[in-house]
Amino acid sequence: MRPLAVVGNVNVDLILGPAAPWPKAGTEIIVDHDELRVGGSAGNSALAWQALGVEFEIAANIGSDQFGRWLAEAFGRRSEKWPVRPEQTTLSVGITHPDGERTFFTTRGHLPRFSLADVFAIVDGARLRGGYALLCGGFLTDDLTRQYDAFFDWAESHDITVALDTGWPLDGWTEQNCAATRAWLSRSGIALLNEVESTTLAGVADPIEAARHISSHMPNGAIVVVKRGPDGAIAIGPDGQLVSVAAPVVAVVDTIGAGDVFNAAFLAALAKDEPLLSCLRAGTEVASRAISTIPRSYGDPTSPQEPRS
Repeated sequence: MRPLAVVGNVNVDLILGPAAPWPKAGTEIIVDHDELRVGGSAGNSALAWQALGVEFEIAANIGSDQFGRWLAEAFGRRSEKWPVRPEQTTLSVGITHPDGERTFFTTRGHLPRFSLADVFAIVDGARLRGGYALLCGGFLTDDLTRQYDAFFDWAESHDITVALDTGWPLDGWTEQNCAATRAWLSRSGIALLNEVESTTLAGVADPIEAARHISSHMPNGAIVVVKRGPDGAIAIGPDGQLVSVAAPVVAVVDTIGAGDVFNAAFLAALAKDEPLLSCLRAGTEVASRAISTIPRSYGDPTSPQEPRS
């Protein structure tokens, strides 16, 4: 199996809900579900790999508070070299809604101070040679994002394929954010985007056309994946062929981190040199299981089972 690493945002998620309609200011409501868990795009993907028994490295930072220590404990030896920043740990409160959607309230916290030097202190380029590095949270990790060119240089020098998932920009998909994302994609071997991100970047409404447009701006042999939630996923492979899979029908409990879980299962299968169709199927089935189970269950990405409804 090719080596795997994830680089990016790890923070605390407090999940509450479901809530509908949105409460009036100054009032209080009671919800049925609450969960305090490791979050952030990098954290969600790493949790999935950990649960699936996949070997990996994770480069992240934490704040100098109880939440930071709690995050580090969740990953044991893998967090031993994580730098501790003097800021409070980033906290994201997710309010779920009956239709499966969610609303986030997130503090800035420690994430902006995650740097390239932090990555180099944790991830061994020689050990990751020939593998995949999932790079995520680019609109939250300010210090590292400013050094993305150097990160891509490092990855290229070690024959590491970068799989990019930017996440959602805090100020929306402005032209500046779109331009930055296009520049990052031009140096990435894999794009892992959701449907809105893909169509916004490409400026077209059809996700297949969007995927082809994005592929044309990436290196030769790149893979473009568009995650479509309940509609499954599509991908443009290294040969330019379209591959698609449907998602299992499940009773959704909590969609938070679904795309990150997809990323983890997809890359775990890809690292075993599975066909692209199998990788897409692994991503959709493992993510579907995760969003439909309490506590979350991930299964095995190489032989996914039907998610429980």
